[in-house]
Amino acid sequence: DTLTVPLMSVGGHGVVSVLSNLAPEKVVAMVGAAQKGDFKEAGRIHRALFPVFKSMFVETNPVPVKYAMAQKGLLRPDVRLPLAQLEEGSKKVVEAGLEVLETVA
Repeated sequence: DTLTVPLMSVGGHGVVSVLSNLAPEKVVAMVGAAQKGDFKEAGRIHRALFPVFKSMFVETNPVPVKYAMAQKGLLRPDVRLPLAQLEEGSKKVVEAGLEVLETVA
């Protein structure tokens, strides 16, 4: 997710996104702006979402995004082995990312 706009600015096409599971409309807006060549807007969204992107990788994917989605009531926070539940400190990082996400227009 953190490399989407930079890669699209040099010719990349689209993204396989973790955050799109939680906030698809925000990722679609960012990618759509980049596809239209509006890198000012794509960059604005990218910079606003950057702390959220980072929080989604505080531990092994998909554990942080599953925790975030559970916090939003979208699914249960369960993970299967060999994955483990999110550590308490990492939960705080993800929760901070969720707070930032609420501010991104």
